[in-house]
Amino acid sequence: MVSGCQCPRMGKKVKKEVEPPPKDVFDPLSVESKKAATVVLMLGSPEEDVLSKACEALYKFAAKGEENKLTLLDLGALEPLFRLVTHEDPVVRRNATMVVGIMASHNDVKKSLRQLDVTTAFIARLAPEEDVVIHEFASLCLDHMSVEYNSKVQIFEQGGLEPLIRLLSSPDPDVKKNCVECIYNMVQDFQSRAAVRELNVIPPLMELLKSDYPIIQLLALKTLGTITIDKETRVMLRENQGLDHLFKILETKEFNDLHVEALGVVANSLEDVDTMQLIQETGGLRKLLAFTEVSTLTDFQKNAAKAIAKAAYDQENRKILHEEEVEKCLVTLLGTDNDGTKIAAAQAISAMCENLASKQAIGALGIPQLVQLLSSDNEEVKEAAATALVNLTTAHLSNASAVAEADGIEPLISVLSAKRDGAVASAATVLTNLATQEPLRLSIQSHGIMTAIVEPLHSTNSIVQSRAALAVAAIGCDVDARTELRNGGGLEPLVKLLHSRHDEVRRNACWAVMVCASDELTAAEMTRLGALDILEEINLSFGRKNNFSEAALERILDHNLPQKYSQTGRLSSSNIITDGFYDYGQVKLGVKLLSLEELSAEELNDHRAVILVNTKSSEPEPIPTVSIVTEEKSQDQPSNRLLVSSSTVRKSSKESRERTSSMDDKPESPGRSSSISKSTGREKGSRKGKGKKEEEKLKEEEAEPAMPKRVEEVPEKILWLPPFDPILQDYITEVSKTILPLATTKEQVIALAGFVADKMGGPIERDRLHEFSWELHISEIEYDLKCNVVPIGKINKGTFYHRALLFKVLADRVGVSCSLNRGEYTRAWNEVKLVDDSPLGIPGLLLPPQVYIVDLMYQPGNLMKEGSMEADRYIRI
Repeated sequence: MVSGCQCPRMGKKVKKEVEPPPKDVFDPLSVESKKAATVVLMLGSPEEDVLSKACEALYKFAAKGEENKLTLLDLGALEPLFRLVTHEDPVVRRNATMVVGIMASHNDVKKSLRQLDVTTAFIARLAPEEDVVIHEFASLCLDHMSVEYNSKVQIFEQGGLEPLIRLLSSPDPDVKKNCVECIYNMVQDFQSRAAVRELNVIPPLMELLKSDYPIIQLLALKTLGTITIDKETRVMLRENQGLDHLFKILETKEFNDLHVEALGVVANSLEDVDTMQLIQETGGLRKLLAFTEVSTLTDFQKNAAKAIAKAAYDQENRKILHEEEVEKCLVTLLGTDNDGTKIAAAQAISAMCENLASKQAIGALGIPQLVQLLSSDNEEVKEAAATALVNLTTAHLSNASAVAEADGIEPLISVLSAKRDGAVASAATVLTNLATQEPLRLSIQSHGIMTAIVEPLHSTNSIVQSRAALAVAAIGCDVDARTELRNGGGLEPLVKLLHSRHDEVRRNACWAVMVCASDELTAAEMTRLGALDILEEINLSFGRKNNFSEAALERILDHNLPQKYSQTGRLSSSNIITDGFYDYGQVKLGVKLLSLEELSAEELNDHRAVILVNTKSSEPEPIPTVSIVTEEKSQDQPSNRLLVSSSTVRKSSKESRERTSSMDDKPESPGRSSSISKSTGREKGSRKGKGKKEEEKLKEEEAEPAMPKRVEEVPEKILWLPPFDPILQDYITEVSKTILPLATTKEQVIALAGFVADKMGGPIERDRLHEFSWELHISEIEYDLKCNVVPIGKINKGTFYHRALLFKVLADRVGVSCSLNRGEYTRAWNEVKLVDDSPLGIPGLLLPPQVYIVDLMYQPGNLMKEGSMEADRYIRI
């Protein structure tokens, strides 16, 4: 044996030498970074492990707050992160999706994502083969993006709805939450609503109602509430027994946080008659109403009332709701403490009033509560209550009486000054509805309605203007109401409404003017304000005139007969000719007629003579005076008088004061004439006929109190009055004695025709009418008077229009009803209504009256039936 020799099998274990690494390989390096910017730079690494860890770090950083998300955006991390969303490595793809998904909640990040057009990539991440975490954060990103309209469009156009609906069945609750919320945002647009219906979204949404997570249930209900706006979707909901699920939620107290949203879906479904009938048959409607009455959720009660209002727009639904006594529920809701619920209940009542039975039921139960709401501090509550009262009282007398019995008139009038135009308009309408009953109208008037309505007449809102004018028309039929409106300054804004471009406003204003023009003072004031000119302008317009504009013009002209006869060529039997009337001749519509005083002041001309009717005495009497203190004069000293021309007269002091007072209350329109044109100006405190020396003496004698004083009356401005026609006065006296006692109207007409013809030149043969030189006779009268105005009594040779006017004047004085009509070429005639004798000889048989034209020229007293050939020959050449 060799010393030191070892057997290989028995020798010591020898350590193997480690081979050195290749020189071209980088040794692994663990880096600890404390700067986000450094990690952002790592997003450009080609190593998947580095990318994955960098994304994971950035996710943790971004999850800490909104400021960190903005920091990453400023560092430029978004674009490289988005590139990694489509990376082939699943871990990198997942982590990058997580970072972008959580950053998308920031508005600035969303704006940048839209610029990068990321929706396509994230929709692709919703594919079934992707990891559930990718589903979660991809859907989260789309959820955040879908808030913006442009992103909604992109998601819709790129087919994002289908994968979102598919993932509603995902096992992950976060995925479900993100997808249903994104769908909810999407279906706010009608195109998406139609698309989800085609994709059968109802079943998965109904499944979400069974979720253990309230937020998912809530989002599902909100989505259902939006998509069931469309009728087709409501049908799908009903077919999938969706209403059963909804009512189960409503019946479960633990789900009270979902009741409002569930009710919203039911409310949409109630619009369909078939659904309403189904709910009624299953008892769900009665349960819903009962639950609404006792619910402590104000939003639920409010939304329930809104649901009823929406459903009540359908006639069949109103019947069903009435059968379930919905009126009691609504009246109960009026008494809640929440203003929103009161408003909704009042609106529902307004809708239900389309059903007559409901209107009666609510009228018996709810009118006192609605009247109380008129005094609410909330303007919207006032408006809703007033609107409900409008519908309750329209065409329903007992409800109108109930409003008055509930002391509703005063609060309604107070609402006329409310801030909301809708409240003002509705209050005016309710008052109009009440005014159809005379006792209520008088009560309304006693509360100062015409003073309160002035402010709404000044409104710039066309609806308020229209309703206010209508209220004036309804209440202005009483003289006291018209006086109050006139004194309260309401006529001016009413006349201005005639200019309105809105047809309804203009129509109602014309109606109100027609009603208010029933008395002379109001008609004169409206004429002064320009109503006559405006109405003439309206009636010349084919598009603006209406029946009331024509009637209003005629009513105003009824108090201005000279203007009426000149414009229209006709005075009806109700138009009684009084002193001061004059026939100027035919004028075109819109042409202003000069006053009688202006016509009398004109120089003599060759125009047609103006025929005057006036039997008022014009004997010179003391003129109106004002009193001043002066020294006592001798009784022999002549009194201070003013000389007047033969065409002017003086009235007694008493009559003058009365007339002046009347004129102060009855102003006239410039250029228009009333029965007698009057001057309204006064010169108060004038001292005519006094010289300077007399004034000085007066001052001196004022210092001597012992001297006797007397009151001297100094004249005011003289009133112009038309000349007295004594001949016409004699005519009236004579016919009153001879014709008035006759037994029948027919005898009176025949006798009066003969009388007129006799005073105007007698019968004229038809063939010799051209020889009847009446024109020369009239010219001679004008020349003698040096005036174009000719009193009718002075005419001894009168043609058709002279005789017809005289016949009308005398007939009006003795109570014979007749009209005055002007034709062409000096033709005029009178129409009377007479009852013929019975052709069968049966005593007491009443026949309808016939219209006759009275012959005053050829065979005075001959009565010609209107429309006959004989009558046509008389009135036409």
